[in-house]
Amino acid sequence: MELKRDIEFLYELGSLRNIQRGWRQHFGMDVANDLEHTIRVVWIALLIARLEGVKDEEKVIKMALVHDMAETRVSDHSYVQKVYVKADEHSAANDLFGGTSFENLNNETLKEYELRESIEAKIVKDADNLDVDLEMRELEQKGSQLPRKWMANRSLVRNQKLYTESAKKIWDSLNEVDVDSWHMETNKWNRIPDAGK
Repeated sequence: MELKRDIEFLYELGSLRNIQRGWRQHFGMDVANDLEHTIRVVWIALLIARLEGVKDEEKVIKMALVHDMAETRVSDHSYVQKVYVKADEHSAANDLFGGTSFENLNNETLKEYELRESIEAKIVKDADNLDVDLEMRELEQKGSQLPRKWMANRSLVRNQKLYTESAKKIWDSLNEVDVDSWHMETNKWNRIPDAGK
């Protein structure tokens, strides 16, 4: 393996910030790019792993990091585009990881994720789905009406596509937690009695 291929890989990884998620077309407003999506998927997966008592967090994190890497070459397709387009993600991943120090992540980790047989793979897929629901709540807060129209579909995802009980509990709690509470309750006026004096 050449260091050159590893550095090329890092540049290619950076290009995920330029790949817009396919469903941006339908929302007509900014949504997270692929790189932003991947970061939150890692954290959601880690949360689910802890709630589920899964000990191999390193495996979960690696799987979450690679779950959408092939999109550097095939892009992200929306739920409409996927009706008409079949992306060759296997070839893209083989070429992307080939000759790099990360080749085993394609040969082992990514393949395991795609099979959805291990608890780690199920956790990462749950995280991938939950990130959509988190972002839809954020978009609804910005005024989009589409999340409300999607609710029946997302309920179907909750009931039929989520693998873990922890992911279902997170999904059920999304509407109970205000999108803005994390910063509204932590602002200086609440935390520092003498603020503004």
